[in-house]
Amino acid sequence: MTYKQMKWLILTIPTLTIGVWEFVRHEYLLPYISMEMGNVLAPVVVFLVTMVFLTQLFRLIERHQEELNQTRALQAVLEERERIARELHDGIAQSLFFLSAQISKMEKQPKDEICFDRLKESIFRANDYVRQAIANLRYSAQAGQIPWMEGLKSLMEEIRRESDLEIALEWDISESLLTPKEKVELLAVIREALLNVHKHAEARRVRVRGAMTDTGWECVVADDGKGFDPASAASSGHYGLRMMKDRSDMMNWQFRVTRVGNETRVTVRKELR
Repeated sequence: MTYKQMKWLILTIPTLTIGVWEFVRHEYLLPYISMEMGNVLAPVVVFLVTMVFLTQLFRLIERHQEELNQTRALQAVLEERERIARELHDGIAQSLFFLSAQISKMEKQPKDEICFDRLKESIFRANDYVRQAIANLRYSAQAGQIPWMEGLKSLMEEIRRESDLEIALEWDISESLLTPKEKVELLAVIREALLNVHKHAEARRVRVRGAMTDTGWECVVADDGKGFDPASAASSGHYGLRMMKDRSDMMNWQFRVTRVGNETRVTVRKELR
């Protein structure tokens, strides 16, 4: 039975019931039931008939809705797997091909420092693609069921388990302001920033803050670690900074690393107007 048929049955059953009741009452039951009693019984009859028939219709609607939700969930998972497959092809597969070409080149000629640096960067990028694909499989495949904030909190809990960092979250950016692509890229930037703090900063506390600004939103990852010179770090093989900047540039976000007081701050900012 289609939704249209069920809709018309829901609309017509009460009307037909009261019509049939009035016809039967006036034609056959009038000698036995007074007008007052008939008026009292009319809504009772309509209620009983409605309960018998409409309950079945509502069960059908609920079953159809459940099947529709399952189909949508399956479709969402399939689309997510297809997207991740494209990312794996465009990211990991190409990086591995480049690595293979670079290794073949190094085998045929003396070691080249520039070539070796490119090789290290390619390995780092492949590693980043793998981490991002794993994160997508964990959180994004059920994006319709698990809010993006749950993915962010899960990431922070994972970092917290692997280190002694105290991570505080202050978040006022509405999920509705972030597109699905922005959620994936922003989570990747936050992940890389937290991993860099864990590996290099020797920090005790990290603060992740997302806030609205006068013209857009801003995300800051601040730590109380030993700090570093962003300019020299970017030129000495710290590919994490470059990856975060590349992701930000791709999304047309502003990206900067600053030292304010005893805090190192990684800031991503988007202008909405």
